[in-house]
Amino acid sequence: MNEYGLIGYPLQHSFSKKYFTDKFEREGLNNCIFNLFPLPSITDLTTLLHTHKDLKGLAVTIPFKVEVIPFLDKLDDTVERIAAVNCIQITDGKLTGFNTDVTGFEKTFTPFLKNHHSGALILGTGGASKAVQYVLNKIGMPFLVVTRSENSQSLHIPYKLITGELLKNYPVIINCTPVGMYPDDYKKPDIPYHLLSALNYLYDLVYNPSRTLFLKEGEKYGAVVKNGFDMLVIQAEENWKIWNGNGERI
Repeated sequence: MNEYGLIGYPLQHSFSKKYFTDKFEREGLNNCIFNLFPLPSITDLTTLLHTHKDLKGLAVTIPFKVEVIPFLDKLDDTVERIAAVNCIQITDGKLTGFNTDVTGFEKTFTPFLKNHHSGALILGTGGASKAVQYVLNKIGMPFLVVTRSENSQSLHIPYKLITGELLKNYPVIINCTPVGMYPDDYKKPDIPYHLLSALNYLYDLVYNPSRTLFLKEGEKYGAVVKNGFDMLVIQAEENWKIWNGNGERI
């Protein structure tokens, strides 16, 4: 039996298990199974690999996209540049890290861009944020990273500095945090929503619920909005290609 799975913590609700279980059934892949592995600590990965000898691949989610890197034997070129992993290929006991978030985000983000979408605010600094930063650098879009605390890095600003004037230069807002994700879907990132307009584009990497409060607020003021579901589907299929030895580097 070829086993695949998702590591993260907690895993209260998973798109991946249902997606791959349905895929295996639909495509007649009776020798494949997908399981969830909620790991309280990334150090538990060693035990997981020892007890699940049939593992061929793992998807990686919060909070391990960066923490998992020291446990890998090899990194794809893209991972070398952005230092975040969401896909692990396991071959002959060797673990290779990839990042398919970049593919999923780029393919679902760029179709909605308008000429006036001249810059972006990226909410969050974790592994998903690193993938988004990589894509924005690739397409030549200026950005600032918004953090909850004061940060000395030149491209980082605290939430309190988001003003109407700043939004004119950075009208795209990308939520790379889990704020607003089920079961905490009553929450939203702390930005001045009343300053939004039809000139803004809000992209939320959260997919559950499909319309987060972040996106609902954007809709209220006429902004273009997009959730993370399509991104998740694309990265899942890219993971599958990699697990079967057909992965392509970006």
